[in-house]
Amino acid sequence: MNKSISDITLFSAQSTEVESYHLADEKRITGNPLQSVQNHFESPCKQFNVGVWQSEAGSWSVSYSEYEYCDILEGSSIITDSEGHSLTVKAGDKFVIPSGFTGTWEVVGLCKKIYVMFEQQA
Repeated sequence: MNKSISDITLFSAQSTEVESYHLADEKRITGNPLQSVQNHFESPCKQFNVGVWQSEAGSWSVSYSEYEYCDILEGSSIITDSEGHSLTVKAGDKFVIPSGFTGTWEVVGLCKKIYVMFEQQA
């Protein structure tokens, strides 16, 4: 099936709702950061999502079942794996978190990123 210009999703032309939330108690390690997500695109199969996420300072446990590309727009975060190895990411950094990654995510101050997620089905 051929697609046309009208099938391109232009984020600036959308009025996508921003969802704000606090993390579940069982995930939180420090703080109670207010987070928000603005999911601009979800594929028809629901395996591919693109949007903008941001969080206030705090830390929490993470367990990725999806692959996630991140482009940090503002602030910084410290990502730590289950063995205690850390990576500090800041505005301008671009990276992929692999499916199966477990550890913690700590936001220092405020962090805002563009995310692209792919959830492979079994």
